Amino acid sequence: MTVAEAIRPLAGEASDYDLVVERAAGARFALLGEASHGTHEFYKERAEITRRLITEQGFGFVAVEGDWPDAYRVNRYVRGESDDGGPEEALGDFRRFPSWMWRNTDVVDFVAWLREWNDALPLGEPRVGFYGLDLYSLYTSMEEVIRYLDEIDPEAAQRARERYSCFDHFGRDPQTYAYQAVTGGTEPCEPQVVRQLIELLSRRLEISEDETILDGDRQFYAEQNARLVVNAERYYRAAFWGGPESWNLRDRHMVETLEALVEHLEHTRQTVKGAVWAHNSHVGDARATEMGRRGELNVGQLVRGRYGDEALIGGFTTFAGTVTAASDWGAVAERKNVRPARSDSWEWLFHDTRVPRFLIETDALEGQRLERAIGVIYRPETERLSHYFQALIAKQFDLVIHFDETRAVEPLEPTSEWIEGELPETYPWAI
Repeated sequence: MTVAEAIRPLAGEASDYDLVVERAAGARFALLGEASHGTHEFYKERAEITRRLITEQGFGFVAVEGDWPDAYRVNRYVRGESDDGGPEEALGDFRRFPSWMWRNTDVVDFVAWLREWNDALPLGEPRVGFYGLDLYSLYTSMEEVIRYLDEIDPEAAQRARERYSCFDHFGRDPQTYAYQAVTGGTEPCEPQVVRQLIELLSRRLEISEDETILDGDRQFYAEQNARLVVNAERYYRAAFWGGPESWNLRDRHMVETLEALVEHLEHTRQTVKGAVWAHNSHVGDARATEMGRRGELNVGQLVRGRYGDEALIGGFTTFAGTVTAASDWGAVAERKNVRPARSDSWEWLFHDTRVPRFLIETDALEGQRLERAIGVIYRPETERLSHYFQALIAKQFDLVIHFDETRAVEPLEPTSEWIEGELPETYPWAI
């Protein structure tokens, strides 16, 4: 069967994703990717698929490539447990670069829908949650552990302050801490943060069966923040040396968080199924890409390895268009043109079908080609080196959703560079 024969065109109809929903019926996790962190169609259609998984297949949570405390504020809002006045306010803690990943109009629409869905559920039925899997919130997570303990055990809070004060000399800069810890300028804080996690986990045994689910949620939230501090401390030290270990620590943390979340939620419902939103490079099985050959593993590989056919993995691709991205880490968001894909790439093969939007099951895709990945930084001038890798896409994903031409996701606070930054449609590198 040729690629052209295997594709399922997307017509903008309710039935477009019937195949995804059907395949997700037997899945515990639906891992839904994105080829960039700044493409409107990826966010919009991923949200549409997730709505159907929630409404038709009973999926009970969404876990995203975002920091745990920032996403938990959204979780409290969509479950009707916060004072936030609307979805934009609930997304207010996503301020760290790249804020547009979650503070964008498409996420606002999904968060608003999720709140409406939960509000309409019968009293006592578990609400669908929204959680973060990432580990960049080192200092915020320490503050959240202390805040929780201040409320329930001031003496334990003081012990936490003393342990976490190990980081006080570095001005909330984890890179400075990592440099000092690795080069011998200071002793690593690992023993202190591990002791804090162990003490907090021991508190779980003290929570009686009479206590409310909300109390259990607060304890779990604090535990995850303490676990994040442990893993983030290790991550930043590993990142100082480069190589695959920091990447592997990060993706292992995401899977640990995912599994801890499922274990926690299963106290209130019999079986928990969830959608995971992250970049293709995290959800696509790394063993089928260059990543695996250089020693990197990822969420898709770990989840598929542990859950087998209970993990459904979907990737998203584009041929050309615009994207919201920065030119350097920490720089402002720009709206950039995406170069037409290379002729030796999967994206070109999909473009060559002349079908603008389609879904394809990957068992129809043979061989190895280049695949494009745009993160929060996009550098068209070095695109082959910076943004392409070899992939056996049939082993990387179960299905792929392709949009030939896409447009940039709209940040809630568009910068002048984003508003004015779109390049002419005919640019010198056009193929």
